[in-house]
Amino acid sequence: MAGPLCDVKVLEFGAIGPTPFAGAYLGDFGADVVRIDRPGDVRPNTAPPEFDFYNRNKRSIALDLKSEDGRAMACQLAARADVVMEGMRPGVMERLGLGPEQLQAANPALVYARMTGWGQDGPMASAVGHDINYAALAGALYPTGFPDRAPSPALNLVADIGGGAMYLVSGILMALHHARRTGQGQVIDVAMVDGVAHMMSAFQAMLQGGLWSEERMANSVDGGSPDYGVYPAGDGKFIAVGAMEPQFYAALLALLGLDPAAIPSRDDRANWPALRAIFAEIFASRPRHEWLAMAEGKDICISAVLSISEAWAHPHLVTRGTFRQFAGRIHPAPAPRLSATPGALTRPTPQVGEGGQDVLADWGLS
Repeated sequence: MAGPLCDVKVLEFGAIGPTPFAGAYLGDFGADVVRIDRPGDVRPNTAPPEFDFYNRNKRSIALDLKSEDGRAMACQLAARADVVMEGMRPGVMERLGLGPEQLQAANPALVYARMTGWGQDGPMASAVGHDINYAALAGALYPTGFPDRAPSPALNLVADIGGGAMYLVSGILMALHHARRTGQGQVIDVAMVDGVAHMMSAFQAMLQGGLWSEERMANSVDGGSPDYGVYPAGDGKFIAVGAMEPQFYAALLALLGLDPAAIPSRDDRANWPALRAIFAEIFASRPRHEWLAMAEGKDICISAVLSISEAWAHPHLVTRGTFRQFAGRIHPAPAPRLSATPGALTRPTPQVGEGGQDVLADWGLS
């Protein structure tokens, strides 16, 4: 079955991080994603193709954008594309003659998506940065971790993927819908710092409503509340607890063998450290597998904290096919799951330039 984006041509100018992730996401659902790479045997700043999942379901064409011929070919491809994606610093594409004004003049319906950390304007627009910097400035890094230590980065998922790639994909789909309805393309300014700030909306609201403290581990979902956090089991493995609602909290206490009347009330935040200590001592009395077995079939909201390789083998994820064998590696399956036009893994990551001649033929170029 063809994916829902099978009639969409995407031209992706080679970058790292959120831009190629977004391109692979679109490719998972059928878009014809062509990545423009720099000529050479190795794709700069990325893993070898067999370990480069961000560039699966794409084809590659190698163009020297510093040459007149390379830029001319890029312009011809863009004239046939529905979407152009780029992740350069502001002004770079304009200097190459490949900015939105130049490309949309030949293709008015073109969706031109720009991915940066700080955005296309503002005093920091040209500054360098990575996920940790964008999350830090948007207020998402400070609240994470322990109160007596430095904040803890949550991998590079917050800005690169959450505030970057996912907003890039959603912006492209919205602009593409508009372009197909009106024939008018537009420019999408995706800034990771904007996306992260947007994702933090609930905490901004709670802070203003007096429901959130800026002290770390002093809130409901930052590990401060004893019913929401991670506890070591007796075998050194970890258990995640998320028993916030009254019925789930009551079930947690029953699992731990605690009488609610005999322990401090969680309604008083001053009791949270003492409650956490009580829970920690009990969880440490049994290995993780025993706790999970005791909780099986009960509404308690606890789960194992799995490593990446442990997650591959978990029965629930195996049953759902959350991970798939593809091109000799374990890949995450396309998500979300569409009933009529599901995503698919069709192409492993190409070498630089692999598939370029086919792209030219398919897109009507020589």
